[in-house]
Amino acid sequence: MDYVLRVRGRISSRTLLITAAAIPLTGWAVHATVLLKQLARADKDPLTGLLRRDAYTVRARRILAQRGDDTIVIMVDADRFKEINDGLGHEVGDTILAAIGARLTAWAGPRAAVGRLGGDEFAVVLELKADRRAQRLEQLVQMLHTPVTLADGRTVDVGASVGAAAPTSVGSLDLTVLQRAADAALYDGKHSGRAVLATTGHATVPSLNGRRLGRKGTAVFEGPREHPQLTKGD
Repeated sequence: MDYVLRVRGRISSRTLLITAAAIPLTGWAVHATVLLKQLARADKDPLTGLLRRDAYTVRARRILAQRGDDTIVIMVDADRFKEINDGLGHEVGDTILAAIGARLTAWAGPRAAVGRLGGDEFAVVLELKADRRAQRLEQLVQMLHTPVTLADGRTVDVGASVGAAAPTSVGSLDLTVLQRAADAALYDGKHSGRAVLATTGHATVPSLNGRRLGRKGTAVFEGPREHPQLTKGD
């Protein structure tokens, strides 16, 4: 009986020792989990949930390196966004940006790199084979031009310009080159309601403050914009 008590005592002491040692480890594990969640949040834009520029760039370059010529880089710029912000208010503007982010995410899928580069400028990098590009880009444009329904039931007519660049069309796997080409293609098709696929010529078009430059170095500005249309819900 005395032996049993001594054994139980030793087991109990050992258990207490392990438990005591585990307490700080558990604390560090919780701290590490919280830290990882904070880092994950820091990588994402709080309004749209998309990747911020740095996190997007890392993921985009990884996709390009892994998938090569079967990838495509897409630049998206919201149409008439300033007019929406000024005319309907920043809350509506935020709703539009969040809707664009959700649509890009749904269209691109979980394996893509989808980022908000700033303001109303977005970028997507994903695997997309040549025989599916035209159909998929047309689908994207249709999604981006679907009116956005506000919380009060009203709808806002929206749109976005889309430029795309594929390594085989541009002749480069460099993300910076592909984004520049896609951006130049975007401005070629601004407000046209269609996606423009870049050529090698688009990759050499310089830009200044996000605006495409003409051959003589003059900025090519967008044409007049219509005022945003808002309609009442049923």
